[in-house]
Amino acid sequence: MTQVPSVSLDTKDNNTINSTDDILIDSQQGLLSILRKLRSNPDKELRLLLLGLDNAGKTTILKSLASEDITQVTPTQGFNIKSVQSEGFKLNVWDIGGARKIRPYWRNYFENTDVLIYVVDSADIKRLEETGQELSELLLEEKLKGVPLLVYANKQDLGQAVTAAEIAEGLGLHNIKDRDWQIQSCIAIDGKGVKEGLEWACKNIKRK
Repeated sequence: MTQVPSVSLDTKDNNTINSTDDILIDSQQGLLSILRKLRSNPDKELRLLLLGLDNAGKTTILKSLASEDITQVTPTQGFNIKSVQSEGFKLNVWDIGGARKIRPYWRNYFENTDVLIYVVDSADIKRLEETGQELSELLLEEKLKGVPLLVYANKQDLGQAVTAAEIAEGLGLHNIKDRDWQIQSCIAIDGKGVKEGLEWACKNIKRK
């Protein structure tokens, strides 16, 4: 059991910032059990868009959510999609490549997104400004207007990694007023923090 902090902002609750430092993680609890617990509409089909710069850990997070082997992960040149169905509840997670030449095509996948998941390599300090610029542009997209934002501060196990709070400040998350957001510390290679982020996402699906 490991403690992983998270920082969140619920814009529907007087813009109050909530910090949680005692989240207990059970890495053995899979995606299916989360969906069974959170599902409010058994016929609901959800679309989660997973974006971020190359090498941020998006595909590893996707495989972790699907309880798949993460020892063989290669850079995504196009997109990956994983669908999980449990008792009529279907969750589609789209993982789009983050290389610079692929990013212009991200907008082809914006339609009908329920939650935007943005992954940041917490140890890649040199590219924090770049990833912040990409996120800012995403938040201006009309098709993503009002869509809840989940930011994974990945690779927290590396010594040079900055904290989720520092990343939130660097990305200017506290200035976001048009949607609910949360930043979640995680270590994708062993699943720590991934479940907590997904749990928040499922609870904050925009109402259609």
